[in-house]
Amino acid sequence: MNRSCCFIVALIFALTTDASAQDKPKLDIIDTHTHFYDPIRPQGVPWPGKNDKRLYRRVLPDEFQRLAKPFGVVGTIVVEASPWVEDNQWLLDLAAKEPFLVGVVGRLDPRADDFEKNLRRFAKNPLYRGIRISHTDVVAGLKGKLVERCKLLIDHDLVLDVNGGPDMPADVARLAAQAPKLRIVINHAANLRIDGKQPPQKWIDGMKAAAKQPNVFCKVSALVENTERKPAPRDLAYYRPVLDVLWSTFGEDRLLFGSNWPVSDGSASYASVISIVHDYVAEKGNQAAGKFFLSNSQRAYGWVRR
Repeated sequence: MNRSCCFIVALIFALTTDASAQDKPKLDIIDTHTHFYDPIRPQGVPWPGKNDKRLYRRVLPDEFQRLAKPFGVVGTIVVEASPWVEDNQWLLDLAAKEPFLVGVVGRLDPRADDFEKNLRRFAKNPLYRGIRISHTDVVAGLKGKLVERCKLLIDHDLVLDVNGGPDMPADVARLAAQAPKLRIVINHAANLRIDGKQPPQKWIDGMKAAAKQPNVFCKVSALVENTERKPAPRDLAYYRPVLDVLWSTFGEDRLLFGSNWPVSDGSASYASVISIVHDYVAEKGNQAAGKFFLSNSQRAYGWVRR
């Protein structure tokens, strides 16, 4: 065999060895933020809209498992984006058939007259781990019945996810102070626009206020969707200013990994989503990485592997 052939064989062997090593999961991961839905069912779906050519399709657990398992993902918490009450049950029925779904975060209107009835109904299922509301719901609720309604969540050991913009964390801090036994999870790092620079002080102050409440967690999700550059950069340095603030405020015990798949696919591959945060938490050591990718989600959501 001539010298050039030997070089090619050696190169192929090296690449194959590296690829197989990279494919072996080093951490068990729970993805705490995915969405599943089926537009072709008889009633259709309220989200995403028919004009969304990328997202308006069947998105079900089997597709996500094929995508995520090679990266060490062992389960997911699915978050309901639909405002239809019965879609809470649709997700629970989906989870009942698929152990990979370790929990469901539903969606109920805390201002609705039938809120208590619906919450008690779904809470009977141990896979129902909480509900998600918006920043607008929090603002309105702080002047209304939200704290009282939150007591029902506490009674059923359920979590409150909150989604909104960069102004949201300050109001989450106020709610958390009034309901100190309620576990609250800020979604998508409050949807801060990421530009590779130091985050605005108002967002930092809001996050610090929220983190002072020991019952508040933060989901490190939707990073790639919130970048100013498209497609989203793969370089960790671009995200580090934001990740540094999150880590310094919430610490290793109250940050959770979430992808926001399939929405994230519009900005970056699932491999990139995992790699960005993996590269960052790997610097913090194995124990911290294990908390971020798995055990913190158990503390926040109380899910049980089946």
